[in-house]
Amino acid sequence: MKRLHVHVGVTDLDSSVRFYSTLFGAEPTVTKNDYAKWMLEDPRVNFAISSGNHAAKGIEHLGIQVESGDELTEVYGRLKAADRPVLEEGATTCCYAKSEKSWIADPDGIVWEAFFTNGEATVYGDSPELAAFSANAAEGTCCAPSMPAQTGSCCG
Repeated sequence: MKRLHVHVGVTDLDSSVRFYSTLFGAEPTVTKNDYAKWMLEDPRVNFAISSGNHAAKGIEHLGIQVESGDELTEVYGRLKAADRPVLEEGATTCCYAKSEKSWIADPDGIVWEAFFTNGEATVYGDSPELAAFSANAAEGTCCAPSMPAQTGSCCG
């Protein structure tokens, strides 16, 4: 079963954790000094926030989280059929998790990721070849890769 993913950059993590915990009626399932995540069932969403250098303020990216490799293959097929450049990142560490992921941007530059999380990590993540490709993503963040120029051909 798939789950919507929303990642928001915030200025004050503690204040935002209090706000979203009240809004959702639930405490985060993951809390770090620069990151928090709620895995909600109603609505079924992976809602994450981060502060510091990890994200620009506001909605940084959206995504589709899957629960199996087969579901990931299905969603990857949809990304490729969307006729937009796809960045196939593959295995990575991001947001204190080990995942397999790919990225796409919609025609207006809204960044989407498709991913399968297969483990936890003790670090936020670092991928030196990644750079922000959206006005909503911070430079150097692990979760927003650079995308090829949109010439109509996919890179993946």
